[in-house]
Amino acid sequence: MALFGELFLSDVIRKPVFDPKGDIIGRVKDVIVVKGDPLPEISAVIVQRKGHLYLIRWLSINIFNKRIISSFLYADALEDYDRLKEDLLAVRDILDKQIVDANGAKVVRVNDIKLEGYNGTAMLVAVDVGMRGILRRLGVENRSEDILRFFNSELSYNLISWNYMQPLRPELKAITLTVPRQMLSELHPADLAELISQVSREEGTTLFKDLDLETAAEALSELKPEKQAEMINSIDTEKAADILEEMQPDEAADVLSDLPTEKAKEILEAIDKEEAEDIQELLGHEEDTAGGLMTNIFIAYPPDITVAEAIQRFKKDAEDIEAVYYIYIIDELERLIGVTSLRDLLLADQNLKLSDIMIAKIKSVSPETDDMVVAEIISKYNIVALPVVDSDNILLGIVSVDDVIDIILPPAAKRGRRKV
Repeated sequence: MALFGELFLSDVIRKPVFDPKGDIIGRVKDVIVVKGDPLPEISAVIVQRKGHLYLIRWLSINIFNKRIISSFLYADALEDYDRLKEDLLAVRDILDKQIVDANGAKVVRVNDIKLEGYNGTAMLVAVDVGMRGILRRLGVENRSEDILRFFNSELSYNLISWNYMQPLRPELKAITLTVPRQMLSELHPADLAELISQVSREEGTTLFKDLDLETAAEALSELKPEKQAEMINSIDTEKAADILEEMQPDEAADVLSDLPTEKAKEILEAIDKEEAEDIQELLGHEEDTAGGLMTNIFIAYPPDITVAEAIQRFKKDAEDIEAVYYIYIIDELERLIGVTSLRDLLLADQNLKLSDIMIAKIKSVSPETDDMVVAEIISKYNIVALPVVDSDNILLGIVSVDDVIDIILPPAAKRGRRKV
């Protein structure tokens, strides 16, 4: 078998296949792809002749290039082909399917497949996801190049190596790049969530299941509610609980609030008791209120410890908190009596007590405060976190500035919460 020069799948589709005498025995309809070493390879060519499909095994192919395709077989020796689901067909299962370009953090479409000869085989070496692939399939690639050359421009290639493709499967609804977990974890959670949302449900689920717990938790928090529910329902209860434990309580509560009640209860029971109690507390608040927005994870210290002691505690306490803006000062009954910023804490004399540096006049809201009022207070007083207290001034949680962004810039879908 001979395969000469650069060759794409679209170069051979619908091309005639000749027998040893030069007679046409059919036209290329598709090719069967199998696992090869080091890359996938063509195991057989499917040809169409008088409305019927026939199979020409690769060993029976004599010449295979964009100009001529020939076989050692004659028409009467062709093998009937029945479309088998277990076969992976390049045209049927790969062309026009989606892949995830992790480097560009986007979803792209397979427009063509690049082939190369290797040790007598035709290997699939890359997919073309650019405009050139579309023009090639339309048969106007060369004409387009001539036009662009007239304007001192050129048509670029946009190829993704098959080394990054996931293991071959027949009847693919989409194809996803095999992206190392490290690469996925380096993507911004919002980009990763967008990738999961853009591919098919099956591929999004597969991508999500392959993430480590921390990355999965970060991506989950960026998904829309219906997609969050879809991802959580796709995994077992224990793993779902592990992922939610990695999230901040308010984010975990958001996810659970969009699940069926029984499913949410099942996951809550699998979560660590202390963390489950934090989440359950947040689920008890109405939507569109300070209680519905707040997180009950914050840092609060008594007023009589020194600045030095507070800094030492903070180094340990802040490890598992996503963002810390202020240190809150509470009395023995956990009533809010003051606040200090991290800047003021670090700049203060380390021998002073927190009561000496705290601000006693604090803006706070109740759990029932409307979320628009919360947003207005944060904006008016230029603060990055607003404490939420009950009728006895006991500190229940905080609403941070990022919690109200969705109010100022409304999301596509509002979250609702309910008791579980």
